Amino acid sequence: MNTALTIAGSDSSGGAGIQADLKTFAAHGVYGMSAITSITAQNTTGVFEVFDIPEKTVSAQLDAVFTDIFPDSIKIGMVSSAKIIEAIEKSVRKYNAKKIVLDTVMVSTSGCPLLKDDAIDALTSLLFPIADIITPNLYEAAILCGFDIKTENDMIQAAHDIYQKHNICVLLKGGHLETTSSDLLYDGEETWFKTEKIDNPNTHGTGCTLSSAISANLAIGYDIKTAVKKAKDYITGAIDAGLDIGKGRGPLNHLYNINKKI
Repeated sequence: MNTALTIAGSDSSGGAGIQADLKTFAAHGVYGMSAITSITAQNTTGVFEVFDIPEKTVSAQLDAVFTDIFPDSIKIGMVSSAKIIEAIEKSVRKYNAKKIVLDTVMVSTSGCPLLKDDAIDALTSLLFPIADIITPNLYEAAILCGFDIKTENDMIQAAHDIYQKHNICVLLKGGHLETTSSDLLYDGEETWFKTEKIDNPNTHGTGCTLSSAISANLAIGYDIKTAVKKAKDYITGAIDAGLDIGKGRGPLNHLYNINKKI
């Protein structure tokens, strides 16, 4: 069985973070493991408390995984402090891990900041060089490129600028565009994944889910473009399934493809 590791925060409501990642790995037939970076108290209406795991404990979790069940791919999500970022970078280099998807969790789907200011430089200087692909949303890409992104032409310029500055493959997510949810993969060449907006406000955890789906497909053995295409198809189906639970912005149906088979 192919294996994947998520290094991310915990979402007590199960819609995002490691809970979403592990569900996504399972939906792809991939054995999932986790190293928790933060514990959050949250639900579909908001985030109420965040507790960062000590970096020594993050390192210990990674040592335990890498020395026993070595992952075929890694997804890195919420890493809110520079010290945790440093611990992750050190472990990944120590064990020479490959196929790394970095979800640049700086800003939530609702536009709330999730990364401390002093950690942004650590993210770009330490984690970008070890990642194979990053998956910023439009808010996060604006932080990285320095201008607001409103149109698909803006997306092209932003992805080009980030690629040139950091020499890294970029999947720029267009879910915050007004009329479409098209994503742009830029690795020196443009590849668009065009989709219309689905009429479903329940999109909590979409970023976590997409990046972990890419990671799962990389673990299976697909190249980056194929992994992104399959991940995009998966998340579109998970949103279109129309799950509606909770009092606020609800989660996706991560197991919609398994439920169809039963």
